[in-house]
Amino acid sequence: MAEPLSANPHQAHWQRALRGVRARVEPLPPCRSSGRVVRATGLVIEVVGLQVALGNACRIELPAGHQEARRYAEAEVVGFAGDRLYLMPLAEITGLMPGARVFPLADGTHESARRFPLGEDLLGRVVDGNGAPLDGLGPLGDVPHAPLATPPLNPLSRAPIEEQIDVGIRAINALLSVGRGQRMGLFAGSGVGKSVLLGMMARYTRADVIVVGLIGERGREVQDFIDNILGEEGLRRAVVVAAPADTSPLQRLQGASYATRLAEGFRDEGRNVLLIMDSLTRFAMAQREIALAVGEPPATKGYPPSVFAKLPNLVERAGNAQRGGGSITAFYTVLTEGDDQQDPIADSARAILDGHIVLSRTLAEAGHYPAIDIEASISRAMTAIIDSQQLQQAQRFKSLFSRYQRNRDLISVGAYQSGQDPQLDEAVRRYPQLEEFLQQGIDENSSLEDARQALASTLGGNA
Repeated sequence: MAEPLSANPHQAHWQRALRGVRARVEPLPPCRSSGRVVRATGLVIEVVGLQVALGNACRIELPAGHQEARRYAEAEVVGFAGDRLYLMPLAEITGLMPGARVFPLADGTHESARRFPLGEDLLGRVVDGNGAPLDGLGPLGDVPHAPLATPPLNPLSRAPIEEQIDVGIRAINALLSVGRGQRMGLFAGSGVGKSVLLGMMARYTRADVIVVGLIGERGREVQDFIDNILGEEGLRRAVVVAAPADTSPLQRLQGASYATRLAEGFRDEGRNVLLIMDSLTRFAMAQREIALAVGEPPATKGYPPSVFAKLPNLVERAGNAQRGGGSITAFYTVLTEGDDQQDPIADSARAILDGHIVLSRTLAEAGHYPAIDIEASISRAMTAIIDSQQLQQAQRFKSLFSRYQRNRDLISVGAYQSGQDPQLDEAVRRYPQLEEFLQQGIDENSSLEDARQALASTLGGNA
């Protein structure tokens, strides 16, 4: 029971003030644990005197400048050895001193996990890997927050992929059909048009919500993707998470997880989500930087084992929810350095994704856009989502195209004489139409029905 206020107005004023102070002080813990910095090498800060769970956040106290308030830098626990914690800052730190005090973000290990904004209010917004707005449209306000980690879905409870999704790209809709809830990889070197192709998908795909994760790309490309590729119409139903190349590896890693967590939030509401991640390779490189910094030994081409454990953990979060629920259809770009399809990240991604679309530098240099190498690309869910007629037509198309490509040199030098191989004769006759079918303008939208009709017309009505 509260003590009654004094009749003296002056005493009553101080009693109210003391009650306010007591209300703020009582919930606080009786003591506050802290540690201190003992070493900082490269990206890693070593701290003693704290017990904080792996993945949780801390604040590092920095010295105050002249007439400045005390500053703090945020960092995350990325490893430990004995009584030493290895922390990695979320942003570059200036002024760090030996012995600087380090505090858990909140007392209690279960409360120290960082929480990120989610929900409807993020549609049309551009945020960084921490969930802070980058678009100058003001704060997000009172939106729900949640940690990045979510329990994995039971694989037996997921709805199967059985419905085709319209991505607006003729070659994909007809020959590499994508199902709702499928995870596809877009394999390409630099400068062959992958960002333009992703933008076309973002504008034309039939989805309730689009989540775009721009991870480790050039800062200039973020603005260019939003303004010129995604466009105003695409942005209205999208959330863009940008963690460009000049951010810390922790921010890049976190940005990819945050984009996936946003997509999961919309999927759990029963929506069909398109998740675009550019790129999965930069995510792997960020994990490599962190793992090497904390002393993990390199394995395949300089990539530590934890990289290959992180990739399926991220990718498996996409896909369908329970039957009747929402879905996440995901496209991940994979950089093939030097156009090497056997790069360890490309090889690992190919194994864990539900298909891959390969972009060819040779086609791009010839002005063939989108530069899809139809022979090297495959959709593993295609046979389950299209009818037998379209499947036969797609196989017929690929057979003719492949036969022409295998004999291209002979044809170009005039060494092939017509009449020797009827199937090759047909491939030579139809090749201009096959090539025209695979090309599409950036502002051209080809629906599922348009793609099927164009495929039948290209083959002359033959399956």
